[in-house]
Amino acid sequence: MSRVLISANAGWNIVNFRSGLVRALIADGHAVIAAIPDDDAVPAVRALGARTIVLPIARGGVSVIGDLILVARFALIIQAERPDIVLSWTIKPNVYGAFAAALFGIPAIANISGLGTAFIRSNWLTILVKGLYRIGLGRAALVFFQNEDDCALFVGFGLVRPARCAVLPGSGIDVTAFDPSAYPPKTDDVFRFLLIARLIRDKGVHEFVDAARSLASQHPGVIFEILGPIDRDNHTAIASATLQRWIDDGAIRYLGSADDVRPAIARADCIVLPSYREGTSRVLLEAAAMARPAIATDVPGCRDVIVDGVTGLLCRVRDAGDLAAKMTTMLDMTTAARVAMGAAARADVARRFAESLIITAYRAAIAKALQDKHIQ
Repeated sequence: MSRVLISANAGWNIVNFRSGLVRALIADGHAVIAAIPDDDAVPAVRALGARTIVLPIARGGVSVIGDLILVARFALIIQAERPDIVLSWTIKPNVYGAFAAALFGIPAIANISGLGTAFIRSNWLTILVKGLYRIGLGRAALVFFQNEDDCALFVGFGLVRPARCAVLPGSGIDVTAFDPSAYPPKTDDVFRFLLIARLIRDKGVHEFVDAARSLASQHPGVIFEILGPIDRDNHTAIASATLQRWIDDGAIRYLGSADDVRPAIARADCIVLPSYREGTSRVLLEAAAMARPAIATDVPGCRDVIVDGVTGLLCRVRDAGDLAAKMTTMLDMTTAARVAMGAAARADVARRFAESLIITAYRAAIAKALQDKHIQ
């Protein structure tokens, strides 16, 4: 079979979001080589059956010299390994991995799992990133997007040709792994709202805290929790001092970060994600699979997952007041109604976002790219 080179800017990205795909490719007989930074997740990537090559990738910022070195490193890896196809996730592997693959006539499949801060705010970085995408994705065999809005945006900007685009239902979710019945039921009557996200402004963390403060006096028994790491590589990161101030004044309870979010979801009554934009929110998929209703913003990547009023509630973006109103609506629902909403969410993601759908799409895309390569 074929040699498949995969790459992302962090090993945990492969472990958390692509494990099923890696296992499926290996089961199909492919040799999978992972070019990833030397982080704590490297042993877990190897445990999936992939061979790993250390590839330093700076997650944040743009450095002309650093990025030229990264292109050269990709090229050296491709020259040495001679993969039949390259699969990539996250911006730098998508851009520079696809570009290096093109130098050797090797097909590349990129996955745009979200647009990030550069597209949420329009500035010089937006212009630069668009240019990089245009160069890197211009010769890719296929570019997967995780929602129709992102796909239309890239096509509209001329960053990729329509014929080379396809939309995936996110990274998929294994509903057997995220099974609420595997966790004990709550033993108290405390209502918990839980935000799971990297602690950056673009995830709506400030709006969540503001909404929590406005509801605290009316609902003194409600707990507002945050789970997720401070992303210091992101220039919109929440400062440690700010987070500590929120904790000290009782606005929120901070749970730190966790490799396994399922226990925290199982203890929560409602998951909240006031994000400014997503690809397809993994958090919302995990919450739904765990049969928890969610409140999220009416933006791409969130509204694609939540069926408003059926599996959760949608609120206006960057609007803490509307978020608080939707949280109040959730509190006013009966327990039976929230349970029914959570059950509907689980059934919906099992139907529309099953991991098997993503694996099938990748298998078909790889087969076509390899066939087209042999025809050329």
